[in-house]
Amino acid sequence: MKTCRRQTSHSVWRPTMTNNNTLITVEHLSRHYGPIQAVSSVDFELKRGEVLGFLGPNGAGKSTTMQMITGNLAPSAGRISICGVDLLDDPKTAKARIGYLPEQPPVYRDFTVDEYLDFCARINRISKDKIASAVDNAKQRCGLTEVSRRLIGNLSKGFQQRVGIAQAIIHSPAIVVLDEPTVGLDPIQIREIRSLIRELASEHGVILSTHILPEVQMTCDRVQIINKGQLVYSDDIGNLDQRMRATTLMLELRNPPAEETLNSLAGVTSCEAMGGNRFRLSHNQDQSPAEQIAEQAVKEGWGLLELHPERKTLEQVFVEITSSDKSHSSEEEAAA
Repeated sequence: MKTCRRQTSHSVWRPTMTNNNTLITVEHLSRHYGPIQAVSSVDFELKRGEVLGFLGPNGAGKSTTMQMITGNLAPSAGRISICGVDLLDDPKTAKARIGYLPEQPPVYRDFTVDEYLDFCARINRISKDKIASAVDNAKQRCGLTEVSRRLIGNLSKGFQQRVGIAQAIIHSPAIVVLDEPTVGLDPIQIREIRSLIRELASEHGVILSTHILPEVQMTCDRVQIINKGQLVYSDDIGNLDQRMRATTLMLELRNPPAEETLNSLAGVTSCEAMGGNRFRLSHNQDQSPAEQIAEQAVKEGWGLLELHPERKTLEQVFVEITSSDKSHSSEEEAAA
C-alpha cells in the first residue's frame, strides 16, 4: 500500500516521549476532503488496560479517525504515535501493534472459522510453529471453539462479530480498535460482546468507536465525544456519571407548604409545582437541600411521600454536549 507523507503547515514534529503505559498518542490529527473538514485537530491518548469510548453521532468523524489511527487512511495533518513508533515514519512496525475490527467485519464467508483465522495468522506473519496456538488462543478468548469448523457465512451475526474480533487479536497486539462492534446484534449478543471487550482490556488497550450510548456506560473507562470532526468532551466515565446527576430534586408532600416556603430553603434556587402535591426543586451544584427538606417535613408535619434527586440520562448529556459550541476537556482544564 502506498504510504503518504505527513502534510502540515506547522513546524516540524518532534518525537513525543511516552511511558510504557501510553499506547497511542494522537496530536493535532486532521483530515479533509477538499473543502470538507472531516476531522479537525484531534488530540488524545490511550493507556494500557484502558477501554476508551469514542462516541459521536453518525457522520461526526469517528470512523475517519479510526481509519487514520490504524494506518488505513493518511491524515492531512497531525501525528500518530503507536507504542512510541511514528505511524507515518515506520508504518510496518506501528501497524503490527494494532488489531482492527472495522464496522463491516473483514471475514470471508466461504471459509471455515479455522481456515480464516489460520489465514489471518499468516498475513500477520506469525511463525509457522506458533500459528496453531495463536488460532486456538483467539478462538478460546472469543468463544469460537465449538464453531471452528463451520462456514463463517452460516454463523449468526454475533458469531461473525466474534470472528472479526478474533482476527483483530490473533497476533496479540498492544492495541485493539473496534468500530461499532455491536451494531445489528440482539441484546444477548450485545452483552456477550461487551463482556469480551472488558476481558480484552486486561491485556490490551481498547478503543471502542460507537454511537450507541449504553455501550459507553457499560464498557468504557474513559469517554471522548466527537462532533462535526472536533473533540467536544474528554473525561473518565466517573466524571461523566457525575455530570449526569442533575441539580434538581423531586418532592412529594401530603400537606405541602406554600411554594414560597420551599423556595426559601437553603440551597434551593427555584421551585416548580408539578401538580398533585409534587414539586421540582432546583438547587446549587454543591449544596443539596435534601437533608434539610426531610428534617423540615418531619418538624412541620408536611407528610413526606417522595424525595429523590433527578438524574439526567446519558442521551440528555450527549445532546447537551453535542448541541453546544463550547468544547469541554477536563484534561485541558487541569493543565491550565
